[in-house]
Amino acid sequence: MRTGIIFGCKTICINFTRFNQIIMKKLTTLILLLFCLTGINAQTYKAGLIAFYNLENLFDTIDNEGVLDEEFTPEGLDRWTGEKYLHKLNNMALAISRIGEDEGWKGGPAVMGVSELENRKVLEDLIDHPILKESGYQIVHYDSPDLRGVDVALLYRTRFFRVTASSSNELKIFDEKGERVFTRDQLVVSGIFDGEPMHFIVNHWPSRSGGEMTTRPRRNAAADLTRHLVDSLLAIDPKAKVFVMGDLNDDPSNESLRKHLRAAADPDEMKEGELFNCMYPLYKKGVGSLYYRDGLNLFDQIIITPALVGKDYSTYKFYKARVFNNQFLVQKDGQYKGYPLRTLVGTVFQGGYSDHFPVYVLIVKDQGK
Repeated sequence: MRTGIIFGCKTICINFTRFNQIIMKKLTTLILLLFCLTGINAQTYKAGLIAFYNLENLFDTIDNEGVLDEEFTPEGLDRWTGEKYLHKLNNMALAISRIGEDEGWKGGPAVMGVSELENRKVLEDLIDHPILKESGYQIVHYDSPDLRGVDVALLYRTRFFRVTASSSNELKIFDEKGERVFTRDQLVVSGIFDGEPMHFIVNHWPSRSGGEMTTRPRRNAAADLTRHLVDSLLAIDPKAKVFVMGDLNDDPSNESLRKHLRAAADPDEMKEGELFNCMYPLYKKGVGSLYYRDGLNLFDQIIITPALVGKDYSTYKFYKARVFNNQFLVQKDGQYKGYPLRTLVGTVFQGGYSDHFPVYVLIVKDQGK
């Protein structure tokens, strides 16, 4: 008797007469998890990996007029040279290629939102890196009005996802003096994921610089815009599969997430109109994606609409969430032991990756029905 799982577009077959041997040599962690938890041994599954990663200042070395990027130049405060830029690209490509490796995933996420990047060119350099070249990534990117020039974007592998529409949505917010705060736009990308319509909203909400309480209204406003974008998609299709992702600069329990975005903590207790915050169960266990002012936080989140929740795997559904904090991404010693291994600490080049860990969700689909 044979059965199997389709991982992406690849089918791995299992001969149960040699089951133990093949487990050791052939099977991925994902297959084992699916067999154990679904209790279905004679079905075929597909899986998709959706991720988000704050790239922590992926800047080139060029001083662009009208953008506050002078520190990321050879003459700037950070002494940002071509050598350092290439080192940063190599590290980011390596990190992206390994996201999901514990699930047996290869080549980087199928779809990944990214933030803290300077422009489209740095993304082109990233996906053209030899580590990622064969993954076949493409880019959806718009310039944002952020004063430092940092943007959000979506990277996707064409073997999994085809884009049909995209838009950049401006967040107009003001400080306590009534002056405009220029921040990142919110990116909406719609398309077809392995035959199913799906939508991705990529965010980088306003920071806590200036104090959490003082800046809270800005993130609440960002959450209101995100909710409006979700509701617009649900108005067209009440069963739309939408992924909200980003560095939200708030934890899952903050009012921006709970009250304004209406992101619930438990998929089994969702009220009408609520979304499910896939990262909330991890947050309750004390898992974080970064350290902010020496406190562990889970600012990097992926939130989904109800159509992605449930046990009917005849179409893609949420399966699990994880903060990808494998040891190569972690500071091993010193004052910041246990923190994400950064590129820069102040102006000192550390040669690391990012001050955030990536986060991801697995979605699965039963191909036997």
